[in-house]
Amino acid sequence: MSWNGVIDAYRPYLPIGPHAPIVTLNEGNTPLIFSPKLSEMVGVEASVYIKNEGLNPTGSFKDRGMTMAISKAVESGAKAVICASTGNTSASAAAYAARAGLACFVLLPKGKIARGKLAQALMCGAQVIALRGNFDDALRLVREIGQEYPVAIVNSTNPDRLEGQKTASFEVIDSLGESPDFHFLPIGNAGNITAYWKGYREWKEAGRCKRLPRMMGFQAAGAAPIYLDQIVKTPDTIATAIRIGNPASWRQAAMAVSQSNGCIDIVTDEEILAAQKWLAMNEGIFVEPASAASVAGLFKCMGKEACAKCPLATELRSSLLSKTVTIVCTVTGHGMKDPDVVALHQLKSSITWPTKDRIVKLMGF
Repeated sequence: MSWNGVIDAYRPYLPIGPHAPIVTLNEGNTPLIFSPKLSEMVGVEASVYIKNEGLNPTGSFKDRGMTMAISKAVESGAKAVICASTGNTSASAAAYAARAGLACFVLLPKGKIARGKLAQALMCGAQVIALRGNFDDALRLVREIGQEYPVAIVNSTNPDRLEGQKTASFEVIDSLGESPDFHFLPIGNAGNITAYWKGYREWKEAGRCKRLPRMMGFQAAGAAPIYLDQIVKTPDTIATAIRIGNPASWRQAAMAVSQSNGCIDIVTDEEILAAQKWLAMNEGIFVEPASAASVAGLFKCMGKEACAKCPLATELRSSLLSKTVTIVCTVTGHGMKDPDVVALHQLKSSITWPTKDRIVKLMGF
């Protein structure tokens, strides 16, 4: 059967009317990829999967929520949408607004957005306004403008966004036949972990699974307000997509972790970059730095420096896992979103004259 996007696939479970217009780019249905090397590294009877959300139409998980947000905006008669963004939201909002014929306004922190994401927003016709401030300043202004002027806010403060994003949980369960034991995610504005937990609970209530996973969220060490339990006024991390100091879904994310008996921890920029490179070199999956926070988090849980409160680390060290364990790591955006970061890995191509002998020598023959 053809795939026509997440609203078409899961409409009975989404708050959208039977005759509402659907604005879609056929988002969703992203692959859940078994990772044999990660599975072996966990060291128990483990099956580790990568939910590759970078294969959505604009290259990130944001498309799941944006199809809902833009469809509902059209249904309500909106002529324009607005968002604050660290990159992926702007790219997704611009693409779906273009599809719907709506004007799109984007507020973002000047010089703090990956060029690949900015290019997407501009090419799709968004009016981009760069601020001398951070994401939290941009979101505050978006909220104020949305209250005073006739524009629809399409950030994750819009509940329709989370409704669309929860469909990723549906797909995980549909693929595995059950919820995983642990689900690892990056945390920036905290909407995604909130949406995943909502989706898991709804699918369990619908009888599609028998258990719920432990939600494992990871923030960058330089932008870790939930972990620190305080607003970070000047968040700083190489992972631009999660460079947020005051998450909009802070309370909901903390609740998801508490209810699932999971944890929120931090990973350093060095750990994020190491995980990004490892995933590309060993599994052929190229992700943007923020995406790699989930895999970096899994590495941390398996390592000597694991958080004492981490349930996975505790169980692994206590050898309590006598059964098969299933782990899902969500990677949220494609590596081409932020190609400049490759320079940080100091990877270079070889340069030589166009002769067979020189090329074969470089090949090691």
